[in-house]
Amino acid sequence: MRRCLPPVLALLAVLFLVASCGGPPVGEKPDAPSPAPAPSSPPPSGQPAAGPAKVIGVTLLNRGALFYRDLEEGLREAARRHGFELVVTAADFDLGRQSAQMEDFVARKVDAIVLCPVDSKGVGPAVRRANAAGIPVFTADIAAQEGDVVCHVASDNVAGGRLAGEYLAKALGGKGRVAIINQPVVTSVLDRVQGFREAIARFPGIEIVADVNGQGVRDKALEATSDVLQAHPELGGIFGINDDSVLGALDAVRQFKRDGVVLVGYDATEPAVDAITKGTALKADVIQYPRKIGVTTIDTIAAHFAGTALPKTIPVEVGIVDQESLAAPAAR
Repeated sequence: MRRCLPPVLALLAVLFLVASCGGPPVGEKPDAPSPAPAPSSPPPSGQPAAGPAKVIGVTLLNRGALFYRDLEEGLREAARRHGFELVVTAADFDLGRQSAQMEDFVARKVDAIVLCPVDSKGVGPAVRRANAAGIPVFTADIAAQEGDVVCHVASDNVAGGRLAGEYLAKALGGKGRVAIINQPVVTSVLDRVQGFREAIARFPGIEIVADVNGQGVRDKALEATSDVLQAHPELGGIFGINDDSVLGALDAVRQFKRDGVVLVGYDATEPAVDAITKGTALKADVIQYPRKIGVTTIDTIAAHFAGTALPKTIPVEVGIVDQESLAAPAAR
């Protein structure tokens, strides 16, 4: 008589055969297909995704000058803080080049333009083209005389000119003949000369005998000053409207061995400060803060983008340095 498996053993055998065939364990359903990855969640309400960075075109008067290198550093410092992208160019005193740079910014459809004009009046057509394209224009250091500029950020150049005039007048003891090495196509320079003339007018013993164009560059200023020194052997003082101008004048004074002439400049760049420190005929310089001008310009543009009403002009403070102040522990 055949012997039969006990009922419990038979049940276990069946379960083993089912499991070995790959079926799901008893009491469980087959695995469901894996769900598709969920799409990225949208940003929370009220926090839209960040758009592309604002692009700001910059055309400097001259990138080679220390003043404009410092101004550019200020622009870049503030642009990084605001998340702006800068496209920086330089005209190198060439109005045609600057106009072409403005045209390129318009073609690129930049969000704003920072302009340091080569020629305050001549740049007008380029400003108007940007206006027509709906691109806001801001000027830094030098103003434009034509076209619509949202805001002009610059040193208080009239006040700086007054400081230069007062210093020179006192250095001459309130009497003597002086000359101006000018650059009359630039509004900031016109302001400096205005302030200088206002200060000198308070000293009846001082006469301005020459006002010549040194074109804002050292070699041209040397030539212009040489002509003045030959025409006015009694000249007692010179005001150079920037440091290239006054250093060119200093070169001429040395060539003509006229070290008794007192020179006052404008910008307080390193070469001028060095000449003052060494006790040359260059006795003082109006000091500007170009980095602060750059930072203020970008902050002003950010405020415009945010819808803030702006004044037409934002002045930045100036001061004056001479050998005594430069020797002080806190100087510069």
